[in-house]
Amino acid sequence: MELKFVDPRALNENPDKARRSKSSPQADALLLATIKAVGIVQPPVVAPETDGGNGYVIDAGHRRVKQAIAAGLEEIAVLVIERSEDGGAMRSLAETLAHEQLNPVDQWRAIERLVALNWTEEAIAIALALPVRQIKKLRLLANVLPAMLDQMAKGDMPDERQLRTIASAALEDQKEIWKKHKPSKADPQVSWWAVAQGLTRTRMFAKHASFGDDLAQAYGIAWVEDLFAPADEDSRYTTDVDAFLGAQQEWMTNHLPKRGVIVEAGQWGEAKLPPKAERIYGKPGKSDHTAMYLDRDGKVQTVAYRMPEVKKPNGKGAASDDAGDTTVVAKSRPDVTRKGIEMIGDFRTDALHDALARAPIEEDTLMALLILAFAGRNVSVDSGSSDTVYGHARLERHAALLFGEGGRLDYDRETLHQAARKVLIEVLSCRENRTNSGIVARVAGDTIGADGFLPNMGSDEFMSCLSRPALEASCKGTPVLPRARVKDTRAALVEHFKEGTFVHPSALFAPDVAELTSWATRHAAPDEDDEGSVPEVDELDGDQTEASAHDHPVDDHDTVENTEAWRVAAE
Repeated sequence: MELKFVDPRALNENPDKARRSKSSPQADALLLATIKAVGIVQPPVVAPETDGGNGYVIDAGHRRVKQAIAAGLEEIAVLVIERSEDGGAMRSLAETLAHEQLNPVDQWRAIERLVALNWTEEAIAIALALPVRQIKKLRLLANVLPAMLDQMAKGDMPDERQLRTIASAALEDQKEIWKKHKPSKADPQVSWWAVAQGLTRTRMFAKHASFGDDLAQAYGIAWVEDLFAPADEDSRYTTDVDAFLGAQQEWMTNHLPKRGVIVEAGQWGEAKLPPKAERIYGKPGKSDHTAMYLDRDGKVQTVAYRMPEVKKPNGKGAASDDAGDTTVVAKSRPDVTRKGIEMIGDFRTDALHDALARAPIEEDTLMALLILAFAGRNVSVDSGSSDTVYGHARLERHAALLFGEGGRLDYDRETLHQAARKVLIEVLSCRENRTNSGIVARVAGDTIGADGFLPNMGSDEFMSCLSRPALEASCKGTPVLPRARVKDTRAALVEHFKEGTFVHPSALFAPDVAELTSWATRHAAPDEDDEGSVPEVDELDGDQTEASAHDHPVDDHDTVENTEAWRVAAE
């Protein structure tokens, strides 16, 4: 055996080499980077040509020779041995099979040796063609219990997240957990998930804190930097959960708004509102309440809610004429749940009010809408002709804008228009409660294009209100395909509509033509023969909440007259 220095380009490949498949580009890049950084550590093995030539044939080290040429080396060291009878075939196979990748623990020990020799992590990463993150990950092993290291050296490694959790725990804690989860003859594999779970400490992040440095100091909170988190975000955290939550609670107490309360979080992280409270998903009003609470991550969350008005008893029974009807009808789940309908009502009302405030409205249309608004079922006029008052719209403050000095009407056209818009906003509502204006609000919204003011409904909260058929129908026109599980379909749609806008068809303002025609027929002026008679009270205009996406169900017993005339008038 002799060590010689030769030009790698003068070496010939062995036709009997064992490794025929091409190596991966990543492996070649790693070898090339290593050769550039430290040269060839182990010289290739060559043998003289048997055909009488002066060259050499490679027995072992074909990849090293190839990458040395790629690195531009003009001369490399090789070990020259005698040519075997089989042309080096057995030697090539044995050498290839004997190669074994260093296990992570040995890699870590080698890296620590290099660090002790003043190599930086960045320089080691360049030399080994590895990410710096991988070098940092391996160096976490320095904080791992030796008994765990012995198990990891066998190739049984935790994933990166589990390794971080284990390395961040004290050695005493690791020792206690290892007693419970160390391998046995019956089960030689370790459940690293269970080990990491036993060592997990809840982290409360600074980015979720509403309080400032003053409360942090008062509660003795010391922030720790997560070195493995992305550099562009605040990764500070604390494991002192009690102190963090105490500071959050004090901050909420100091910043509680008027008509606000602090509530607890439910089982799923939702706010536990007072009994009979109705959550508001749109813009809250001045008389609405605010609930503040801490979610699962310790973040301060705020929701608005409305308490029901106290109704005065009228002393009359509400016996039903149909009390004897015991027919049971099987119910199927609607496309949109009751909560979804309530959310749509809030969305519609906000969109309608935005459109009334900002959308261009012609003067004739504005006057027509005012007339239409007072036909809403949430509006009544206490003029003495009726003893029953279902609701009261606060219109006086808007009417006061039209008066000048001396108590006389004195206004310009712009003031009139603004007052008309504000009155419409005060009166028209689509909410699913006693303030619902009914179909007239739908017609008004459709007339002024309020659909364009509806918000993006592609949230998980609204999508969870849709049935499987409704979710799958929402996939049409999108690259999202229905999944086997409903929650997977919902998650895919939420992700797709995150940056876009999704409006469910049932939330659009335009009512059904048949529904609109039926409503117009029922409320048409009485014929001359019926003049003086008292019209019957329409049950749909009372204080009633429907279970469908429309404001009124179509009454099959209604007689539809003058349908075409109403359709033309509506258009």
